[in-house]
Amino acid sequence: MEMKLLKYIYKLFFLILMQCHFSCTTDNHDYNILFIAVDDLNDWVGFMDGNNQTLTPNMDKFAGRAMVFENAHCPAPLCSPSRTAVMSGVRPSTSGIYNNSPYFRVSPVLKDILTIPEYFAEYGDYLTSARGKIFHNDTGEFAEEASWMNFQDMTGATMNAHKKKTKNMLVNKMPYFNRSQGSLDWGPIDVLFEETSDAQTALWAANELQKNHQKPFFLACGIYRPHLPWHVPKEFFEKFPVKDIILPDINIKDLEDVPAKGIEMSDGLTMKGDYQRISRHGKKKEAVQAYLASTNYADKCVGLILDALDKSRYRDNTIVVLWGDHGWHLGEKLSYRKSKLWEESTRVPFVVLVPGITKPGSRSKRVVNLIDIYPTLLDLCGLPEKDTNEGRSIVPILNEPNVDWPYPSITTMGYGNHAIRSEEWRYIQYKDGMEELYNRESDPMEWNNLASHQEYVNVKEDLKEWLPSLNKRIRMKEIGKRGQRKKIVTGLY
Repeated sequence: MEMKLLKYIYKLFFLILMQCHFSCTTDNHDYNILFIAVDDLNDWVGFMDGNNQTLTPNMDKFAGRAMVFENAHCPAPLCSPSRTAVMSGVRPSTSGIYNNSPYFRVSPVLKDILTIPEYFAEYGDYLTSARGKIFHNDTGEFAEEASWMNFQDMTGATMNAHKKKTKNMLVNKMPYFNRSQGSLDWGPIDVLFEETSDAQTALWAANELQKNHQKPFFLACGIYRPHLPWHVPKEFFEKFPVKDIILPDINIKDLEDVPAKGIEMSDGLTMKGDYQRISRHGKKKEAVQAYLASTNYADKCVGLILDALDKSRYRDNTIVVLWGDHGWHLGEKLSYRKSKLWEESTRVPFVVLVPGITKPGSRSKRVVNLIDIYPTLLDLCGLPEKDTNEGRSIVPILNEPNVDWPYPSITTMGYGNHAIRSEEWRYIQYKDGMEELYNRESDPMEWNNLASHQEYVNVKEDLKEWLPSLNKRIRMKEIGKRGQRKKIVTGLY
C-alpha cells in the first residue's frame, strides 16, 4: 500500500515537474519583437568599421550582446522599394515596386498581401504597434497605418520645420535650383534633443516597453535620421569639428570603366550633380560632418529604446532586430546619396538578438539580405511559413555564424537593374545588358571593373544564375477628371 502511494506521489510530482518545464519552455519561445529601423544608415557605425570617425556607442553596445551580420544588404537601395520588400517578403522585381511611388498596395501582387505585423497579428495573436518610418513614411497613405493595431501618426512632428533657408540658398550656404538639390542640406538647429521628432518616437517606444502587455507584442520604431536633411541639434555637430574630418578614399578616375547606366546612377560627372556641386563649393568635409552628426543623433535615439528594454520585464524574452534600409554614399564612386548598385548603397547594418540563441558578440560573414527578416521571424516565433516569402530563414546562421551558406544577396535598383553580391564578388547587370564585376577581397573600394576580362567569364555565369527570372512592371493608366490626373492600376507586365 505504501509502495503504491509512493509511486502515485512520484508520478504526480513528475507530471507537475514536466508541466512546469513545458510551461517555461513555451514562455521562452513566446517571443516579443522589438523592430528598430534607421533610415539611410550606412556602414558608418562602430561595429561595422565603415568609418573610424563615427560615434555610435549605443548601437555598438547592443552589437556586443547580439549577432552582427557583417555582410548584410538591402533588397533595393531606395526607401520605399526596400521597406516594401522587407515588410511584404516580396522582391521589387516580383512586385513591380522599384521607386518611392506609387504606394505599394497598387501592385496586384501586394494588394492583399499580409505584411509582417498583419501576419503576426493574425497567426500569432500579437499586439502590433508602430511609430516613425517603418514603411515609406511616418504619416499618410505611405505609412501603411492599416497594417498596425496601434499606429502613432506623426503629422507635423518633423525637424524640417526648424530649418531656416532662403530662396535659392540652403542652410549649408550652397545655392540650389530645384527640389532635389534642395533636399541635400545640413546644419545645426537650435532645439533641445528631447523636442526632436525622432527623440519623441524613441521615448514613445520606451514608454510602450514599460506597459504591462497581456499578450506578446510586435513593437516597431522607425528613426528618420540620418535621412536628409541633416538638421540635428548643434550638440551633435560639435562632436565632429570640420578641421578634424577625414574624407573617404576617392579615385577620380573611378567611373572610367563603368557602363553608361552606372555613370547615370552615380551622377558624378554631371556639373549639376551632387558630387560636382559639393566639390565646387568646398563642402565635402561639412557633408561628412553632418552625416556623422546625424548618425550620432540617431544612435542616441536608439539608445533610449534599448535602455528601456533592458529595464523592462521583457528583456529576456524579446527578439531585437536593428536594421538600416539601405546604404549611403559620401563621395565614394564620385557619388552622394543612395540609389546605386555598389557596396556603399547596398550594405546595411543588421543586428539580431534572440534570447537563448544568439551568443553575445557573435559575428557572421555570411551574405544575407533584409528580405530574409520576414521568414526568419516566422521561424523563430513558430508561426506558419508564408509561401509568398522570397527570402529565406537565417536561423541556421543565428545558431552557427560560420555555417555553410551558398546564397548570395540580390539588390534591385529600378526595372531590370540588379546586383548579385556573394562573399567574394559583386556582379551588376543593367537592363541594357551592360555589366560590372568586382572582386570584393582584392578590391574593396570597387575601383576595378573586371566584367570584360575573359578569365572571369565563368564567375559571371555562376552569378548570373541568381538574377531574378521575373522583372515585372506596374501598368498604370492615366485618366483625366475635372482637370486633375489620376493613376489607375491595370495590371502587371
